[in-house]
Amino acid sequence: MTVYCATGNPGKLREFRLAAQQFGFEIQELPDIAQLPPCDETGRTFEDNAVLKARYYGVHAPGVLFTDDSGLEVDALDGAPGVISARYAGPGATDALNNTLLLGNMRGRENRCARFVCVIALTNRGELLRTFRAAVEGEILETPRGAGGFGYDPLFYYPPYHRSLAEVSLEEKMAVSHRGKALTALFRYLSELPAMR
Repeated sequence: MTVYCATGNPGKLREFRLAAQQFGFEIQELPDIAQLPPCDETGRTFEDNAVLKARYYGVHAPGVLFTDDSGLEVDALDGAPGVISARYAGPGATDALNNTLLLGNMRGRENRCARFVCVIALTNRGELLRTFRAAVEGEILETPRGAGGFGYDPLFYYPPYHRSLAEVSLEEKMAVSHRGKALTALFRYLSELPAMR
């Protein structure tokens, strides 16, 4: 079964496809997504933005489509960067700029607790079917570690692995990550649905 997604993030797309393989699904990007104006992510929560994007892009999909909204919540920063994780350092910010700003804002703080959160919204031709939420708890490092992953992975220390999420393989990351767990729930749900026409 083909499932469509709407993302411009190549790191996310790799993770989507890895998770889908285990359940026998094929992931395709929404056709002609580049011709559509980007969805305005005006929601106040990850759920809000995931649903906004799913409804916006879903009407253009020939079948089921999912979107995700995800980010980093840092306790010492009152949950920031939160829903603006990808643009924490401003519109068009790079991962490096976002990480630099986060490190600056965390300087001297003892509480390093943080979590990655992911919400996936699933639609069928624009009709919302349901959402899936997952999180992974960790700590913010004082310096980046590792060359893998993307986003804040080099700063996110996962205690059970004794490594950052940028120091582990993609398979190891997906086994415990916010996105890996949310995608597993999504594909299990789809596996149990009658075939959609």
